[in-house]
Formats: sequence, structure tokens, C-alpha cells
Amino acid sequence: MSTKSKGSSAEREIIHRFWKTEKWAAVRVAGSGSMKYPAVDVVAGKQGRKLAIECKNVSTGNLFFSKEDLQQVMDFANKFGAEPWVAIKFDRIGWYFFAVNVVMELGTGKSFNPDNATTYGVSFEEIIKER
Repeated sequence: MSTKSKGSSAEREIIHRFWKTEKWAAVRVAGSGSMKYPAVDVVAGKQGRKLAIECKNVSTGNLFFSKEDLQQVMDFANKFGAEPWVAIKFDRIGWYFFAVNVVMELGTGKSFNPDNATTYGVSFEEIIKER
């Protein structure tokens, strides 16, 4: 499976997870990463809360973020009125969500991997909890 199709599959998976909850809806953003405007991979929301999500799928190793990629998520989220998040699907442990401001504070040199996912991120179940 190509990297692109693996990423698309992960995006569809997270959309299904949101829809399976009682109150959340989600959609993939067509053309994210291929146009001049800032965009994210998935927009999810429920009454009173919206998430702008950049999705990544990691099978092994570490994942690093560029400042430009993170800034695009922030720019889109600010204009859309949503919370900016990065969601990473790690093999064997599942999805973890990282607030973009936390990722930026840690610096673009910080790697994200299954060992530190629980330290810096929150699970899918935590992200959908009532606030």
C-alpha cells in the first residue's frame, strides 16, 4: 500500500470513529496539502465544538513536524473557528491527538513516537469527552 493510500485510509478510519459516537460528525477535506490555501485533513465537530485535524499514520520510528505544516493547521483553525490538532495513528497503540500549540512549544525538532504519545497526547476517547 502506498504512503498516500495508507494516509487516506487512516483519515477515513478517524472519520468513521467520530461518526460512531453519539454526537460527533466529521468529513475529509478534499485537496488538503495540494492547494495554496491552508487546509487540514479532517474537520470534526459537534454542537459547540469544532476540531481542525491534520492526520498522520506512523508504522515505525519517529515523526517530526515542520513549522510550516503546523502553521497551516493553526491558520486554517483560526479562520474556521476550530481547535487545531494533529492526530497520529501509531501501529499497536492507535490514535493520539496532539494540540498544535503544544507541538510548537516542544519545537519542530521534537519527535513523536509511541513511547511519548501518552505524555504529550490524548486518546480518541479523551478528545471526544464532554467539556
